[in-house]
Amino acid sequence: MDSATIYWGVLFGSVGTGYAIYGKKQQKIVPTLCGVGLIVFPYLVEGTWPTLLVGVTLLAVPYFIRM
Repeated sequence: MDSATIYWGVLFGSVGTGYAIYGKKQQKIVPTLCGVGLIVFPYLVEGTWPTLLVGVTLLAVPYFIRM
């Protein structure tokens, strides 16, 4: 694991915390699940480019799926 992967994981985890709090307060399932996913996935994905790909995808999902 290199330092870029760690930095991206921290960034995505921080944004995921915001998504999870927002989704819980608004009682919306998509932002809540994406937030939890953003918090958990850096532990499961190895490498900088896969981290970026999964993170950006999870960041974009609530903008396209409104429930």
